[in-house]
Amino acid sequence: MVRARAFDEDTVLTGAMQAFRRSGYAGVAVPALEAATGISSGSLYNAYGDKRGIFLAAFEHYLKAVLEARIARFASPSQGLSGLRQLFLSLLREPDGEKSGCLITNAAIEFGADDAMTGPTARKGFDILERLFLDRLTAAKSLGKLSSGVDPKSASTRLLALYQGVLVLVRGGHETTKIRRAITGEFDHLERKTNDT
Repeated sequence: MVRARAFDEDTVLTGAMQAFRRSGYAGVAVPALEAATGISSGSLYNAYGDKRGIFLAAFEHYLKAVLEARIARFASPSQGLSGLRQLFLSLLREPDGEKSGCLITNAAIEFGADDAMTGPTARKGFDILERLFLDRLTAAKSLGKLSSGVDPKSASTRLLALYQGVLVLVRGGHETTKIRRAITGEFDHLERKTNDT
């Protein structure tokens, strides 16, 4: 019989997620995980197996609690390209005022091509984003709201690159007015104007 977990999983995974966002996988030691989650290493390892298991669970939590929540808030299907623009602009400010960055981006930078970690993590996040961009661009094209000559598939990859670049620049303290101009310029290019033929 599987024992019920004697802790609130959302709280624990949020704490672990924030620790990994701030310090990276290699930079988070067991005592830091205990402090971040409020539970002992024994309980963590009983629940998730090892540090990698904790990280992967925290990453899945990030996808749902942060990425998918942000998409639902700013870029639902009904919001079209305008919603995508707002999604990108929302990256300029962290809700908690910190500059911990995106766990997807951070994982891709830390692990590179290490399939043991990036296979189930960074690429999964990239796929969610690229599918989102492709869906919204394809819908905009079918509604006549995408600039002529824009290919949704190639534009979705360009948006993924911009999205990740914005996150890196924000975390690195780059001037937000310049980043905002880059985002605005990209979406001005994508959105069909009334005289666009």
